[in-house]
Amino acid sequence: MRTEPRPEQVRHEPGTRRGGDRVLRAGLLALAMAIGIYAVNMALHPLHVLLSDVDLAVYRDAGLAARRSPGQLYRWREPSGLQFTYPPFAAAFCMVMSVLPWGPMTWLMVAGSVAALLAAVWLTFGVLGWHGASRIGAAAAVSAVAFWTEPVQRTLHTGEVDLLLMLLVVGDLAGRGRRWRGVGIGLAAGVKLVALIFIPYLLLTGRYRQAGVAAGTFAATVAAGALLFPQASASWWLGGAFLDSRRTGFAGYLANQSLLGMTTRLAGTVPPAAVWLALAVLVGGPALVLAALVHSRGRPVHGWVICAVTGLIISPVSWDHHWVWIAPALAVLTDTAVRAQPSLRAVWWAAAGLAAIIFGAWPSLWPGGGAAVPWGLIWYAPATPADVGTVHPEYYWAGLQLLAGNLYLLAGFAGLAAAAVTAARHPAPPARIALIETPLSEDPLTGRHRPPDSPVRCGPVRRTRQPTSETIAPG
Repeated sequence: MRTEPRPEQVRHEPGTRRGGDRVLRAGLLALAMAIGIYAVNMALHPLHVLLSDVDLAVYRDAGLAARRSPGQLYRWREPSGLQFTYPPFAAAFCMVMSVLPWGPMTWLMVAGSVAALLAAVWLTFGVLGWHGASRIGAAAAVSAVAFWTEPVQRTLHTGEVDLLLMLLVVGDLAGRGRRWRGVGIGLAAGVKLVALIFIPYLLLTGRYRQAGVAAGTFAATVAAGALLFPQASASWWLGGAFLDSRRTGFAGYLANQSLLGMTTRLAGTVPPAAVWLALAVLVGGPALVLAALVHSRGRPVHGWVICAVTGLIISPVSWDHHWVWIAPALAVLTDTAVRAQPSLRAVWWAAAGLAAIIFGAWPSLWPGGGAAVPWGLIWYAPATPADVGTVHPEYYWAGLQLLAGNLYLLAGFAGLAAAAVTAARHPAPPARIALIETPLSEDPLTGRHRPPDSPVRCGPVRRTRQPTSETIAPG
């Protein structure tokens, strides 16, 4: 049924022309300022301070090992003590990195990571129902805020791949095609195993084909790694290297914002694997069910974010830069605030602001070269020195140090609790105001009247809304 929109309907729908240009201009200005401040900071300090690329160096050297002595892939160490902690399939990409000049490769990683952030947020807003200038503007504004969060800045600082992998997952979940859906998640899991959390999520939400494609793609990455690096694959999969959290360093290190990390810090020792596994099942099982429940009520993006946060919580190691999923989370909070009833709108905007503060890249408290690096609130607690591995201040935290040092994990738990309360308060899907496309009766370019039944090839459309029970709007 085609209906003419009421003025108030068009005004409040994200993506309508009214206000869209203002959102676009404000968003692009915010993004330009965010990147501009970053460029100024780089110009004022030595490049190696802001771009240490310590993890990018691991990728490069792993590629060298894979090319020259693949059997040593999981035995060698960097001078810093770091090891290669990725599946054998990832070493194939590292081989490509090892033949590229170091300077261009560092800038390519920065540019690719920033582009991945923008693309992931833009895709997220698309699934949330935004379109046109408002979608671009909102994506730019949220990306500007997310750019200056500590997880994103640490990803750029260390040369990590987290933003690229997040884009693979978001692109897979946001894709409309049927044939290739699941491939992105499978490839991401082939590089970092934590992406496997999305396969049970897909099963619980009834997307069996996509889950099967994801599992099949992951299996193909395992097979490819075994063919390319048989000895290293045997060490990784059969020798249990993938289960050894000690390969990544001290499990209780401040930057490990996972359930195992917090448990280690509170207990004063690394707990047995059985304890971590039991805690992971107790937390992960209900959280995945919650994600599926939220998805079933017409909030797929909310389900993605809940699933991603669940994976970060229960993974043995979730470094601070793994929490780049704060970017889609900020998009969800922004969308919810825009769509919320007036009485609740301020609450949701406050929640978005609080999330930005918690994950923000705040200045360091300590002077020196490292002060130029954007840190975060979690680093206000004392951490194990990189060069003294046997001294662990994390075991002696008290008061606000416990809060700051576990802040991302606590924020993740708070987000899950808020999602559960919201789901309990809305047991039945409320009516959705859905978009309907109706041809405009008048061409805005020529001003000429268009007959109602005349064909429209690619002309403008008027978007109206009517209630439907198939999907629901957040808030």
